[in-house]
Amino acid sequence: MAPATIELGRDELRAVTAYAVACARTALAVFEREHPDDRRPRAAIEAAQAFADGGERTKALRDHAWAAHRAAQETRDAGRAAASEAARAAGHAAGAAFLHPLAKATQVKHVLGSAAHAARALELAAGDDPATGDGQLARSRALADPVVVDVLGRYPAAPAGGGRVGELVRRLDASLR
Repeated sequence: MAPATIELGRDELRAVTAYAVACARTALAVFEREHPDDRRPRAAIEAAQAFADGGERTKALRDHAWAAHRAAQETRDAGRAAASEAARAAGHAAGAAFLHPLAKATQVKHVLGSAAHAARALELAAGDDPATGDGQLARSRALADPVVVDVLGRYPAAPAGGGRVGELVRRLDASLR
C-alpha cells in the first residue's frame, strides 16, 4: 500500500518554488502587456522568489497567490485567455510553497502547474500554436533540477482531466519521471 504522506523538507519546498517561479516568469510579459498597471501576478512571483531565496512561508505569500488567481479570473472573464493563463502561472508559483505532503496525484499540479499555465499562456499569445507550448515545455524540462524531479517522483502521476493545461501537466510530468 502506498504511503498516505510524503516527506518534504523546507529546502525541497524552496527548490520546487524556485522552479515554479522560473517557469512563471517566462509568461509574465503576456499578462503585463495587457494589464501594465496590475502588479498582482508580478507580486506573487516576487513573493514566491523571496520564499525560494530563504524567506518564510507567510500568510502574505498565500494572499499574493490568491490575488494572482483573482487577476486570472478577471482577465478570463474579460476574454483575455493568454493573460489569464499567465496570471494563473504566477498564482501557482506562489502556491508552490504550500505543496502538500499528501500522496495524491492532484498535488502534481502544485509542482508543475506554473509551467503548464505558462506554456498555455505563450501558446495562446502565439495564436493558439501548440508548437509554442511544446517549446515552452522543453524549456520547463530543462529548468527542473534533480531536487524538483525527485520531489515529483514521490507523487503519483498527474491525474486525467483539466483540458489543455491538464494535458500539458501530464506531458511534462511524464517527461520528467
